[in-house]
Amino acid sequence: MRKLKRIFLCLPMLILAACEGNRLDVDTSEVAIKPIKVLRLDKDIFAMDTTKIASYSPEMLKKYGNFYSTFIFGILNPGDVKDSAYRAISAFIQHPDMKEMNKNVNDIYNEDEIARIESELTTSFTYFNYHFPKNPLPQKVVAFQSGFNYNITTSDSTLGIGLEMYLGGNNKFYKMLQWPNYKVNQLSKEYLVSDAMKGWIINSFDNNEPVNNLLSHMIFYGKLYYCMDAVLPNTPDSIKIGYTSEQAAYCTKFEKKLWAYFTEKDRLYKNDLKEIAEYTAEGPFTSAISKECPPRIAMWIGWQIVRSYMNKNEKVSLQELMKTSDAQIILSKAKYKP
Repeated sequence: MRKLKRIFLCLPMLILAACEGNRLDVDTSEVAIKPIKVLRLDKDIFAMDTTKIASYSPEMLKKYGNFYSTFIFGILNPGDVKDSAYRAISAFIQHPDMKEMNKNVNDIYNEDEIARIESELTTSFTYFNYHFPKNPLPQKVVAFQSGFNYNITTSDSTLGIGLEMYLGGNNKFYKMLQWPNYKVNQLSKEYLVSDAMKGWIINSFDNNEPVNNLLSHMIFYGKLYYCMDAVLPNTPDSIKIGYTSEQAAYCTKFEKKLWAYFTEKDRLYKNDLKEIAEYTAEGPFTSAISKECPPRIAMWIGWQIVRSYMNKNEKVSLQELMKTSDAQIILSKAKYKP
């Protein structure tokens, strides 16, 4: 079975990324990519005759390629037994909750909404291609439904989007699942394109360098978010990183103190994974600092360091940034002084 990469996206700062000025204001008029089209695997699955699931395989494989097998054996029914997988599909289609979920998805993601998503993805991947012309673009973008298990996933050259993970924070299924507010708040269509691009960026640059202390984590994620700045130049920071307006205000107000905190007691060079997780893990807040401090605060600081680095080193391209594996060099040349 083909490799499946599940992207766990940090789920968003109301201020725009103004600090990079014109650095990322580029002309993409000469960049031509194939317009992104979203294939609706979710619709094709729910249109199946449950008594003839196996008969659909040739047609589905032709349309969706290896992602169909990945969906069947890696997402819906992990394993390799075809008969049990087909039974799993049949049970999935006929389950009352899944039927209602599918109706919710179709109500929100009509043709106009899908066209909007396609247009925004095409624009974002045009920017991606401008900055990374040698990096592959997705050959297929596939919308699917997994029963609230996956939001964004990559498999080979396919970008998969779990539409049921973007139904709006008040959706009854999220309440039934008893998901915490910090997770539910960003499960709406406004975050779909940003999450999809984040997933593709992670897929493109993950494991590109050693990450062995807190500073390395900060710079690694700072670079990823700077890529988000590049491919989503008109998207608010709140959508990119997953903070509320209050959390954004906190970061802005206390940026200097937060940086001072990380530079104290040699924290930047801590390599204990449990301690690193305190500053990089998802959650309602960063408990090691305060209940008012947003989660993943080290990533936010890393983002600001990378922005400072790119502003002060104008000859460094985005490609060169992503190839720079020495976090200490980036920190030193960033001359970050909030």
